[in-house]
Amino acid sequence: MGQIDSIPTIVVLISADIEWQVIGELFPEADTQVSPFGEWFSLSLSPSLSPITFFHGGWGKIAAAASTQYAIDRWGPDLLVNLGTCGGFAGEIEKGEIILVEHTIVYDIIEQMGDLDEHIAHYTTDLDLSWLGDDYPKDARRSLLVSGDRDLLVEDIPELKSRYGAIAGDWESGAIAWVAQRNGVKTLILRGVSDLVGDDGSLAYGDMEYFKDGAREIMGRLLKIMTEWLKII
Repeated sequence: MGQIDSIPTIVVLISADIEWQVIGELFPEADTQVSPFGEWFSLSLSPSLSPITFFHGGWGKIAAAASTQYAIDRWGPDLLVNLGTCGGFAGEIEKGEIILVEHTIVYDIIEQMGDLDEHIAHYTTDLDLSWLGDDYPKDARRSLLVSGDRDLLVEDIPELKSRYGAIAGDWESGAIAWVAQRNGVKTLILRGVSDLVGDDGSLAYGDMEYFKDGAREIMGRLLKIMTEWLKII
């Protein structure tokens, strides 16, 4: 059975503005505070759990890296959790599926002076999930996730699939995992597929309401999965 400290300090990092908006809608009673990156609050999800800090770190790799370090320095978490959305590759994964991230790759590096593979490897992170044992969230699919400061481009997907075996992508997981690993902090990243990207792009592209609806569904499910899982570790 996977174990962390008996009374762990847990920080849940939320990246995108819309994802944080959904969190606010789910916890309207929260006493919200302000940080240099975004809002945060602490509350207990159930009588059997100690208070958990929810922190809005911001979108994109820059905000994700900086806010991850800030969260680690400020709260010293035993466990850092990142909940959020991702775009799935049509034909490889279904809308609404949950990914338990075990490997992250920052794919939007362009290197014309040296070895591209070497530079990609520098920001690639294998998340140590051995501490989970058999108690990882069963509703999740274990997989890698590619991250870039851009929405997924249709023309990039064939190479992301063939080069890395990717099935989905986001903006922040690569930076969060990289910083957390260098601080030696246990990290759990759960991302839900809010939309699919195929030959014709995504239904979310140009339709923010579609993404918002997907984010509301995903974030609600992720909170339920996380709450149930934390009760058994």
